[in-house]
Amino acid sequence: MTPPPSSLPAGLPPDLICLSHLRWHWVYQRPQHLMTRAARTRRVFVVEEPREHAGPPRLQVEQVAENLLVFTPECPPGLPRAECEALQQALLDDVCAEHGIQDFALWYYTPMALPFAGHLAPAVTIYDCMDELSAFAGASPRLRALEAELFRRADLVFTGGLSLYEAKRDLHPEVYAFPSSVDVAHFADARRPRPDPLDQAGIPHPRLGFYGVLDERLDLGLVAELARRRPDWHLVLVGPVAKIAPETLPQGPNLHYLGPKRYEELPAYLAGWDVALMPFALNDSTRFISPTKTPEFLAAGLPVVSTPVRDVVRTWGEPGLARIGATVAEVEAAVAAALSEQDDRRQARADRCLAELSWDRTWARMDQLITSALTRTAARTRCSTT
Repeated sequence: MTPPPSSLPAGLPPDLICLSHLRWHWVYQRPQHLMTRAARTRRVFVVEEPREHAGPPRLQVEQVAENLLVFTPECPPGLPRAECEALQQALLDDVCAEHGIQDFALWYYTPMALPFAGHLAPAVTIYDCMDELSAFAGASPRLRALEAELFRRADLVFTGGLSLYEAKRDLHPEVYAFPSSVDVAHFADARRPRPDPLDQAGIPHPRLGFYGVLDERLDLGLVAELARRRPDWHLVLVGPVAKIAPETLPQGPNLHYLGPKRYEELPAYLAGWDVALMPFALNDSTRFISPTKTPEFLAAGLPVVSTPVRDVVRTWGEPGLARIGATVAEVEAAVAAALSEQDDRRQARADRCLAELSWDRTWARMDQLITSALTRTAARTRCSTT
């Protein structure tokens, strides 16, 4: 790994350890955007959750970018929880020893990492709370208690949306909202004419597209009924299936599941869509979400139709940048209106809004807050030793 640059900002640790519940190579989202930017000025070590491996315990290591390593612990199947956590702690300690990690920031995406990382002594602890994980299907009953402990330990708490910020802001004195941002240039590439990807080329228009994880957050009943009511519309769903049985996905001649795609491939798919559809269910798992895909769809030049997820309504619906429908009939009407709209003023307003958003700006502001937290921590340390 390339050594960290010598011109690091004053006071910032030269290393960052990120503990993530999301696989680096699964869906490219918030952790990847932020950690790749962090790695521009320091070494970053991303430690994933363990996966089962029929063999002795081991640590898979991959360098995914300059200054950025991803570690995946592999544990024997059926290992008791306490033994698995002890193994993860030993592997994490090995990482620190092998790479000479001493002065570092510790960045949590999941409180479930506390049992194996809580013994570390970081210069600063950050909890980037991007979702209400306790509301997701299969969430551990320990998660709420571990999150409470993480709030006690953290120097900073970031949230992935406004609703999540409102839910967490009274739990810690340093909570900051960082809603979903966007790489405008990447998705704006969808606006230029190009050939369709082969697996999409044969799908007729109009196309209603969605990409993301296909899980309990989607309203599959709405998807099925919309497809039934409008057989002339073709729904294209891109992304992996998780936490639901694939056979429960609605089927039909105008429903097309294209599977997961790499982040680099997405603009090519979006270029061939007529409307971006966000058919989220309104349940506990979507109560606090702030979908990254909303500004990405707009950057691609697509009209957006969404169910009334609170953060989508407040940020994009109320300013008139996305159409909102609560029922199948309302979603159908919103899609029809989007398909017939000839006025470009909505997109022009969206572009002006998007010009104020970027992951670079988000990371720069987070970096400033980390520097301030380190200054406070150093001041407390000086006071306690005098």
